[in-house]
Amino acid sequence: MNKFLKEFKDRGYFYQCTNEMELSQLLNKQNIKGYIGFDCTAESLHVGSLLQIMCLRLLQKHGHRPIVLIGGGTTRIGDPSGKDKTRKILDETEIENNIKSIKKILIKYLDNNNLKTKPIFVNNYSWLKNLNYIPFLRDIGKHFTINKMLTFESVKSRLEREQSLSYMEFNYMILQAYDFLELNNKENCSLQIGGSDQWGNIVNGTELIKRYSGKQVYGLTTPLITLSSGAKMGKTETGAIWLDKNLLSPYDYWQFWRNINDNDVVRFLKMFTDLSLDEIKKIENNNINELKIILANETTTMLHGKQEAKFAKDTAKKTFEEDSLGENLPSINIDINNEGKNHSIIDLLFNSKLENSKSEIRRLVKGNAIKINNKVINDEKFLIEKDLFNKDKTLKLSIGKKKHIKVTYS
Repeated sequence: MNKFLKEFKDRGYFYQCTNEMELSQLLNKQNIKGYIGFDCTAESLHVGSLLQIMCLRLLQKHGHRPIVLIGGGTTRIGDPSGKDKTRKILDETEIENNIKSIKKILIKYLDNNNLKTKPIFVNNYSWLKNLNYIPFLRDIGKHFTINKMLTFESVKSRLEREQSLSYMEFNYMILQAYDFLELNNKENCSLQIGGSDQWGNIVNGTELIKRYSGKQVYGLTTPLITLSSGAKMGKTETGAIWLDKNLLSPYDYWQFWRNINDNDVVRFLKMFTDLSLDEIKKIENNNINELKIILANETTTMLHGKQEAKFAKDTAKKTFEEDSLGENLPSINIDINNEGKNHSIIDLLFNSKLENSKSEIRRLVKGNAIKINNKVINDEKFLIEKDLFNKDKTLKLSIGKKKHIKVTYS
Protein backbone atom coordinates (compact mmCIF):
# COMPACT_ATOMS: atom_id res chain seq x y z
CA MET A 1 0.00 0.00 0.00
CA ASN A 2 1.13 3.54 -0.73
CA LYS A 3 2.77 5.26 2.27
CA PHE A 4 0.38 8.22 2.27
CA LEU A 5 -2.69 5.96 2.21
CA LYS A 6 -1.21 3.70 4.87
CA GLU A 7 -0.61 6.57 7.28
CA PHE A 8 -4.01 8.01 6.33
CA LYS A 9 -5.56 4.75 7.53
CA ASP A 10 -3.27 4.21 10.53
CA ARG A 11 -4.12 7.66 11.92
CA GLY A 12 -7.85 6.97 11.63
CA TYR A 13 -8.53 9.35 8.73
CA PHE A 14 -9.90 6.76 6.29
CA TYR A 15 -13.61 6.15 5.61
CA GLN A 16 -14.19 5.53 1.89
CA CYS A 17 -12.23 5.74 -1.34
CA THR A 18 -13.04 5.49 -5.04
CA ASN A 19 -10.77 3.01 -6.87
CA GLU A 20 -8.41 2.69 -3.92
CA MET A 21 -6.00 0.31 -5.64
CA GLU A 22 -5.59 2.62 -8.65
CA LEU A 23 -5.11 5.65 -6.39
CA SER A 24 -2.42 3.78 -4.45
CA GLN A 25 -0.60 2.92 -7.67
CA LEU A 26 -0.80 6.54 -8.87
CA LEU A 27 0.58 7.86 -5.56
CA ASN A 28 3.47 5.38 -5.80
CA LYS A 29 4.35 6.67 -9.27
CA GLN A 30 4.16 10.42 -8.79
CA ASN A 31 3.37 13.33 -6.55
CA ILE A 32 -0.13 14.64 -7.14
CA LYS A 33 -2.38 17.57 -6.25
CA GLY A 34 -5.34 16.97 -3.99
CA TYR A 35 -7.95 19.41 -2.76
CA ILE A 36 -10.31 20.03 0.13
CA GLY A 37 -13.04 22.66 0.06
CA PHE A 38 -13.99 24.95 2.95
CA ASP A 39 -17.15 27.03 2.74
CA CYS A 40 -16.89 30.38 4.51
CA THR A 41 -20.15 30.60 6.43
CA ALA A 42 -18.46 31.93 9.60
CA GLU A 43 -15.50 34.17 10.36
CA SER A 44 -13.51 31.18 11.62
CA LEU A 45 -13.22 27.45 11.19
CA HIS A 46 -13.71 25.37 14.32
CA VAL A 47 -12.28 22.08 15.57
CA GLY A 48 -14.82 20.21 13.43
CA SER A 49 -12.71 21.22 10.39
CA LEU A 50 -9.42 20.21 11.96
CA LEU A 51 -9.38 16.65 10.59
CA GLN A 52 -9.57 18.02 7.04
CA ILE A 53 -6.70 20.41 7.79
CA MET A 54 -4.63 17.50 9.13
CA CYS A 55 -5.27 15.66 5.84
CA LEU A 56 -3.77 18.63 3.96
CA ARG A 57 -0.72 18.50 6.25
CA LEU A 58 -0.36 14.78 5.59
CA LEU A 59 -0.46 15.38 1.84
CA GLN A 60 2.42 17.82 2.22
CA LYS A 61 4.36 15.45 4.47
CA HIS A 62 4.31 12.79 1.72
CA GLY A 63 5.42 15.19 -1.02
CA HIS A 64 2.03 15.97 -2.56
CA ARG A 65 0.66 19.47 -3.11
CA PRO A 66 -2.56 20.53 -1.41
CA ILE A 67 -5.11 22.79 -3.02
CA VAL A 68 -7.28 24.71 -0.57
CA LEU A 69 -10.57 25.65 -2.16
CA ILE A 70 -12.30 28.51 -0.37
CA GLY A 71 -15.96 28.32 -1.35
CA GLY A 72 -16.69 31.98 -2.03
CA GLY A 73 -19.14 30.85 -4.72
CA THR A 74 -20.75 27.81 -3.10
CA THR A 75 -21.18 29.69 0.20
CA ARG A 76 -23.63 31.87 -1.73
CA ILE A 77 -25.71 28.72 -2.33
CA GLY A 78 -25.40 26.61 0.83
CA ASP A 79 -24.49 22.94 1.15
CA PRO A 80 -27.55 20.87 2.19
CA SER A 81 -25.37 17.96 3.41
CA GLY A 82 -26.19 17.17 7.03
CA LYS A 83 -28.48 20.21 7.32
CA ASP A 84 -32.12 20.23 8.43
CA LYS A 85 -32.94 23.55 6.83
CA THR A 86 -31.65 26.07 4.34
CA ARG A 87 -28.48 27.79 5.50
CA LYS A 88 -28.62 31.54 6.02
CA ILE A 89 -27.22 33.29 2.96
CA LEU A 90 -24.56 35.85 3.87
CA ASP A 91 -24.02 39.17 2.15
CA GLU A 92 -21.00 39.86 -0.05
CA THR A 93 -19.03 41.78 2.60
CA GLU A 94 -19.47 39.04 5.23
CA ILE A 95 -18.32 36.36 2.81
CA GLU A 96 -15.21 38.31 1.78
CA ASN A 97 -14.27 39.03 5.41
CA ASN A 98 -14.78 35.36 6.31
CA ILE A 99 -12.54 34.27 3.42
CA LYS A 100 -9.68 36.47 4.67
CA SER A 101 -10.02 35.21 8.26
CA ILE A 102 -10.22 31.53 7.29
CA LYS A 103 -7.21 31.81 4.98
CA LYS A 104 -5.13 33.23 7.86
CA ILE A 105 -6.00 30.17 9.97
CA LEU A 106 -5.18 27.68 7.22
CA ILE A 107 -1.82 29.32 6.50
CA LYS A 108 -0.81 28.65 10.12
CA TYR A 109 -1.21 24.91 9.62
CA LEU A 110 0.40 24.49 6.20
CA ASP A 111 4.04 24.66 5.12
CA ASN A 112 4.57 27.60 2.80
CA ASN A 113 8.35 27.23 2.40
CA ASN A 114 8.67 24.20 0.12
CA LEU A 115 7.78 25.36 -3.40
CA LYS A 116 6.89 21.80 -4.50
CA THR A 117 4.31 21.30 -1.75
CA LYS A 118 3.29 24.90 -1.03
CA PRO A 119 -0.52 25.12 -0.81
CA ILE A 120 -2.47 26.58 -3.69
CA PHE A 121 -5.39 28.74 -2.54
CA VAL A 122 -8.32 29.12 -4.91
CA ASN A 123 -11.76 30.71 -4.60
CA ASN A 124 -14.48 28.99 -6.63
CA TYR A 125 -16.32 32.30 -7.01
CA SER A 126 -13.70 33.18 -9.64
CA TRP A 127 -15.22 30.64 -12.05
CA LEU A 128 -18.77 30.20 -10.73
CA LYS A 129 -19.66 33.92 -10.95
CA ASN A 130 -19.25 33.94 -14.74
CA LEU A 131 -21.26 30.81 -15.54
CA ASN A 132 -23.88 31.23 -18.25
CA TYR A 133 -26.97 29.26 -17.34
CA ILE A 134 -27.88 27.79 -20.74
CA PRO A 135 -24.32 26.64 -21.70
CA PHE A 136 -23.82 25.27 -18.17
CA LEU A 137 -27.02 23.19 -18.35
CA ARG A 138 -26.10 21.94 -21.82
CA ASP A 139 -22.45 21.10 -21.13
CA ILE A 140 -22.51 20.08 -17.46
CA GLY A 141 -26.14 19.52 -16.42
CA LYS A 142 -26.66 16.81 -19.05
CA HIS A 143 -24.27 14.51 -17.13
CA PHE A 144 -26.56 14.44 -14.05
CA THR A 145 -29.85 12.56 -13.70
CA ILE A 146 -32.56 13.59 -11.27
CA ASN A 147 -33.06 9.88 -10.45
CA LYS A 148 -29.53 9.57 -9.11
CA MET A 149 -29.44 12.98 -7.42
CA LEU A 150 -32.51 12.00 -5.41
CA THR A 151 -30.67 8.98 -3.99
CA PHE A 152 -27.90 11.03 -2.35
CA GLU A 153 -28.16 11.26 1.43
CA SER A 154 -28.05 15.08 1.53
CA VAL A 155 -31.21 15.18 -0.59
CA LYS A 156 -32.94 11.98 0.49
CA SER A 157 -32.79 12.67 4.24
CA ARG A 158 -34.37 16.11 3.83
CA LEU A 159 -37.18 14.78 1.65
CA GLU A 160 -37.86 11.81 3.92
CA ARG A 161 -38.26 14.17 6.89
CA GLU A 162 -40.52 16.35 4.72
CA GLN A 163 -38.19 19.29 5.21
CA SER A 164 -38.03 21.71 2.32
CA LEU A 165 -35.04 21.63 -0.01
CA SER A 166 -34.72 24.65 -2.27
CA TYR A 167 -33.85 24.32 -5.94
CA MET A 168 -30.83 26.49 -5.15
CA GLU A 169 -29.51 23.90 -2.62
CA PHE A 170 -30.36 21.05 -4.98
CA ASN A 171 -27.84 22.52 -7.41
CA TYR A 172 -25.03 22.49 -4.84
CA MET A 173 -23.82 19.00 -5.73
CA ILE A 174 -23.55 19.96 -9.41
CA LEU A 175 -21.50 23.03 -8.54
CA GLN A 176 -19.16 21.04 -6.28
CA ALA A 177 -18.64 18.48 -9.05
CA TYR A 178 -17.92 21.38 -11.41
CA ASP A 179 -15.29 22.68 -8.94
CA PHE A 180 -13.44 19.37 -9.23
CA LEU A 181 -13.64 19.56 -13.03
CA GLU A 182 -12.24 23.11 -13.01
CA LEU A 183 -9.37 22.15 -10.69
CA ASN A 184 -8.60 19.10 -12.79
CA ASN A 185 -8.44 21.25 -15.94
CA LYS A 186 -6.55 24.19 -14.44
CA GLU A 187 -4.31 22.54 -11.84
CA ASN A 188 -4.25 18.88 -12.90
CA CYS A 189 -5.85 18.05 -9.54
CA SER A 190 -6.59 14.33 -9.30
CA LEU A 191 -7.89 13.86 -5.75
CA GLN A 192 -10.66 15.36 -3.65
CA ILE A 193 -10.78 14.72 0.10
CA GLY A 194 -13.80 15.49 2.27
CA GLY A 195 -15.90 14.34 5.18
CA SER A 196 -18.08 11.25 4.87
CA ASP A 197 -21.16 13.46 4.36
CA GLN A 198 -19.52 14.69 1.12
CA TRP A 199 -19.26 11.23 -0.45
CA GLY A 200 -22.12 11.76 -2.90
CA ASN A 201 -20.79 15.16 -4.00
CA ILE A 202 -17.27 13.77 -4.44
CA VAL A 203 -18.44 10.77 -6.47
CA ASN A 204 -20.42 13.17 -8.69
CA GLY A 205 -17.18 15.04 -9.36
CA THR A 206 -15.17 11.95 -10.28
CA GLU A 207 -17.94 10.76 -12.61
CA LEU A 208 -18.38 14.18 -14.23
CA ILE A 209 -14.66 14.37 -15.05
CA LYS A 210 -14.73 10.82 -16.44
CA ARG A 211 -17.69 11.64 -18.72
CA TYR A 212 -16.61 15.15 -19.66
CA SER A 213 -12.91 14.63 -20.37
CA GLY A 214 -12.27 10.88 -20.01
CA LYS A 215 -9.78 11.38 -17.15
CA GLN A 216 -9.55 9.20 -14.05
CA VAL A 217 -9.63 11.08 -10.74
CA TYR A 218 -10.25 9.93 -7.18
CA GLY A 219 -12.23 10.68 -4.05
CA LEU A 220 -11.28 9.99 -0.45
CA THR A 221 -13.41 10.61 2.64
CA THR A 222 -12.82 10.84 6.37
CA PRO A 223 -15.17 9.58 9.10
CA LEU A 224 -17.47 11.83 11.10
CA ILE A 225 -15.54 12.43 14.34
CA THR A 226 -17.53 12.24 17.54
CA LEU A 227 -16.42 12.36 21.15
CA SER A 228 -16.90 9.33 23.39
CA SER A 229 -19.88 11.16 24.86
CA GLY A 230 -21.52 11.00 21.42
CA ALA A 231 -21.24 14.77 20.90
CA LYS A 232 -20.13 16.08 17.51
CA MET A 233 -16.50 17.16 17.36
CA GLY A 234 -16.14 20.92 17.66
CA LYS A 235 -19.34 21.56 19.59
CA THR A 236 -19.53 21.86 23.38
CA GLU A 237 -22.10 22.99 25.91
CA THR A 238 -20.57 26.46 25.87
CA GLY A 239 -20.30 26.77 22.08
CA ALA A 240 -17.97 26.02 19.18
CA ILE A 241 -14.23 25.45 19.66
CA TRP A 242 -13.03 28.13 17.26
CA LEU A 243 -9.58 28.18 15.67
CA ASP A 244 -9.39 31.98 15.80
CA LYS A 245 -7.89 33.34 19.03
CA ASN A 246 -10.20 36.37 18.83
CA LEU A 247 -13.16 34.03 19.27
CA LEU A 248 -11.58 31.50 21.64
CA SER A 249 -8.50 32.19 23.74
CA PRO A 250 -5.43 29.91 23.46
CA TYR A 251 -6.02 29.00 27.12
CA ASP A 252 -9.60 27.83 26.43
CA TYR A 253 -8.39 25.95 23.35
CA TRP A 254 -5.70 24.21 25.46
CA GLN A 255 -8.34 23.40 28.10
CA PHE A 256 -10.62 21.81 25.50
CA TRP A 257 -7.93 19.26 24.65
CA ARG A 258 -6.82 18.85 28.26
CA ASN A 259 -10.37 17.89 29.25
CA ILE A 260 -10.95 15.35 26.46
CA ASN A 261 -12.50 12.10 27.68
CA ASP A 262 -9.93 9.45 28.64
CA ASN A 263 -11.21 7.12 25.90
CA ASP A 264 -10.47 9.68 23.18
CA VAL A 265 -6.93 10.71 24.09
CA VAL A 266 -4.80 8.16 22.19
CA ARG A 267 -7.13 8.32 19.18
CA PHE A 268 -6.82 12.12 19.09
CA LEU A 269 -3.03 12.02 19.53
CA LYS A 270 -2.98 10.05 16.25
CA MET A 271 -5.48 12.30 14.49
CA PHE A 272 -4.60 15.79 15.62
CA THR A 273 -0.87 15.89 16.38
CA ASP A 274 2.33 15.49 14.40
CA LEU A 275 3.70 12.90 16.83
CA SER A 276 4.76 9.83 14.89
CA LEU A 277 2.73 6.68 15.33
CA ASP A 278 5.81 5.01 16.82
CA GLU A 279 6.13 7.80 19.40
CA ILE A 280 2.47 7.46 20.32
CA LYS A 281 2.80 3.69 20.68
CA LYS A 282 5.67 4.17 23.16
CA ILE A 283 3.69 6.51 25.41
CA GLU A 284 0.09 5.31 24.98
CA ASN A 285 0.13 3.44 28.32
CA ASN A 286 1.52 6.40 30.26
CA ASN A 287 -0.52 8.20 32.91
CA ILE A 288 -3.67 9.47 31.21
CA ASN A 289 -3.27 13.01 32.58
CA GLU A 290 0.26 13.19 31.17
CA LEU A 291 -1.13 12.14 27.77
CA LYS A 292 -3.84 14.80 27.96
CA ILE A 293 -1.25 17.49 28.63
CA ILE A 294 0.82 16.25 25.67
CA LEU A 295 -2.31 16.38 23.48
CA ALA A 296 -3.18 19.89 24.69
CA ASN A 297 0.40 21.13 24.22
CA GLU A 298 0.79 19.66 20.74
CA THR A 299 -2.55 20.88 19.38
CA THR A 300 -2.19 24.37 20.89
CA THR A 301 1.40 24.73 19.66
CA MET A 302 0.30 23.80 16.14
CA LEU A 303 -2.33 26.55 16.08
CA HIS A 304 -1.10 29.27 18.43
CA GLY A 305 2.64 28.58 18.83
CA LYS A 306 4.89 27.26 21.61
CA GLN A 307 4.70 30.36 23.78
CA GLU A 308 0.88 30.39 23.97
CA ALA A 309 0.86 26.64 24.69
CA LYS A 310 3.33 27.16 27.53
CA PHE A 311 1.31 30.07 28.95
CA ALA A 312 -1.83 27.92 28.87
CA LYS A 313 -0.09 24.99 30.57
CA ASP A 314 1.45 27.24 33.27
CA THR A 315 -1.87 29.00 33.86
CA ALA A 316 -3.65 25.68 34.26
CA LYS A 317 -0.99 24.45 36.70
CA LYS A 318 -1.33 27.56 38.88
CA THR A 319 -5.11 27.44 38.77
CA PHE A 320 -5.62 23.74 39.41
CA GLU A 321 -2.56 22.59 41.35
CA GLU A 322 -1.60 25.72 43.28
CA ASP A 323 -5.10 27.15 43.79
CA SER A 324 -3.93 30.55 42.57
CA LEU A 325 -4.93 32.82 39.70
CA GLY A 326 -2.98 32.06 36.54
CA GLU A 327 -1.90 35.04 34.45
CA ASN A 328 -3.60 33.71 31.33
CA LEU A 329 -6.91 32.68 32.92
CA PRO A 330 -9.92 34.10 31.03
CA SER A 331 -11.48 37.08 32.81
CA ILE A 332 -14.56 39.26 32.97
CA ASN A 333 -15.05 42.69 34.51
CA ILE A 334 -18.11 43.80 36.47
CA ASP A 335 -19.22 47.27 37.57
CA ILE A 336 -19.59 46.62 41.28
CA ASN A 337 -19.91 50.35 42.07
CA ASN A 338 -23.29 50.43 40.33
CA GLU A 339 -25.49 50.17 43.40
CA GLY A 340 -28.64 49.60 41.36
CA LYS A 341 -27.25 46.48 39.70
CA ASN A 342 -27.80 43.03 41.17
CA HIS A 343 -24.58 41.02 41.30
CA SER A 344 -25.91 37.69 42.50
CA ILE A 345 -23.90 34.49 42.08
CA ILE A 346 -26.48 33.37 39.48
CA ASP A 347 -26.05 36.52 37.38
CA LEU A 348 -22.28 36.41 37.69
CA LEU A 349 -22.09 32.80 36.46
CA PHE A 350 -24.50 33.50 33.62
CA ASN A 351 -22.58 36.60 32.49
CA SER A 352 -19.28 34.74 32.70
CA LYS A 353 -20.62 32.27 30.09
CA LEU A 354 -19.27 29.36 32.11
CA GLU A 355 -22.85 28.11 31.88
CA ASN A 356 -25.60 29.18 29.48
CA SER A 357 -28.65 28.17 31.52
CA LYS A 358 -29.76 29.82 34.77
CA SER A 359 -31.70 26.72 35.80
CA GLU A 360 -28.52 24.64 35.37
CA ILE A 361 -26.58 27.24 37.39
CA ARG A 362 -29.11 26.95 40.23
CA ARG A 363 -28.73 23.19 40.14
CA LEU A 364 -24.93 23.52 40.36
CA VAL A 365 -25.19 25.96 43.28
CA LYS A 366 -27.44 23.55 45.19
CA GLY A 367 -25.02 20.72 44.39
CA ASN A 368 -22.06 22.57 45.97
CA ALA A 369 -20.28 22.77 42.60
CA ILE A 370 -19.74 26.55 42.66
CA LYS A 371 -16.76 28.15 44.38
CA ILE A 372 -15.46 31.66 44.87
CA ASN A 373 -11.78 31.76 45.81
CA ASN A 374 -11.98 27.98 46.42
CA LYS A 375 -14.84 28.38 48.93
CA VAL A 376 -18.15 26.61 48.16
CA ILE A 377 -21.14 28.90 47.54
CA ASN A 378 -24.45 27.06 47.99
CA ASP A 379 -26.84 30.00 48.35
CA GLU A 380 -28.31 31.12 45.03
CA LYS A 381 -29.06 34.57 46.53
CA PHE A 382 -25.39 35.09 47.45
CA LEU A 383 -24.27 38.60 46.42
CA ILE A 384 -20.86 39.54 45.00
CA GLU A 385 -19.41 42.31 47.15
CA LYS A 386 -16.07 44.15 47.26
CA ASP A 387 -14.68 42.29 50.27
CA LEU A 388 -14.53 39.09 48.20
CA PHE A 389 -11.85 40.59 45.92
CA ASN A 390 -8.12 40.68 46.68
CA LYS A 391 -5.94 43.81 46.61
CA ASP A 392 -5.75 43.53 42.79
CA LYS A 393 -9.57 43.70 42.65
CA THR A 394 -9.68 40.07 41.49
CA LEU A 395 -11.44 36.88 42.56
CA LYS A 396 -11.57 33.34 41.16
CA LEU A 397 -14.94 31.90 40.13
CA SER A 398 -15.05 28.12 39.62
CA ILE A 399 -17.44 25.39 38.53
CA GLY A 400 -16.13 22.07 39.75
CA LYS A 401 -12.46 21.35 39.18
CA LYS A 402 -12.19 22.20 35.48
CA LYS A 403 -13.94 25.53 34.80
CA HIS A 404 -12.35 28.70 36.20
CA ILE A 405 -12.48 32.38 35.37
CA LYS A 406 -11.02 35.57 36.86
CA VAL A 407 -13.49 38.27 37.88
CA THR A 408 -12.33 41.86 38.26
CA TYR A 409 -14.33 44.94 39.16
CA SER A 410 -14.28 48.61 38.30
